[in-house]
Amino acid sequence: MHTSAAVNQYKKMGTNVAVDTADPHQLIQMLLNGAIERINAAKYHIQSNDVKQKGEQISKAISILDGLKVSLDMEKGGEIAANLEALYDYMQRQLLMANLENKTANLDEVLSLLNEIRSGWAQIPQDVRQSHKPQA
Repeated sequence: MHTSAAVNQYKKMGTNVAVDTADPHQLIQMLLNGAIERINAAKYHIQSNDVKQKGEQISKAISILDGLKVSLDMEKGGEIAANLEALYDYMQRQLLMANLENKTANLDEVLSLLNEIRSGWAQIPQDVRQSHKPQA
């Protein structure tokens, strides 16, 4: 996993969380949570007809998905990494359509996919997480 690119992307999102001390697993969790938060905010802004804020939140969610994509290790990840990359691309397209057409259904679909990924990520056993920590 290319964590430095993901760390930089998360820092761009203006978070106050100390990502420098996060392990790769925690960083991905933060990115997933951040995307979900922004999409939920975008849904609210669509419903309240706040076009500017809707666009900003969707743009931030798309940027977070970029961070998730660049963190994929295509060599080690093989088919799983390729599938995730395609899924992130799909989600970005759905977010663009939601922005253009003010469709919360597109946002709901992306939220469902992200929640499924987040759920799977949370189930990774601790011993596996520890074995993939970078050595200090």
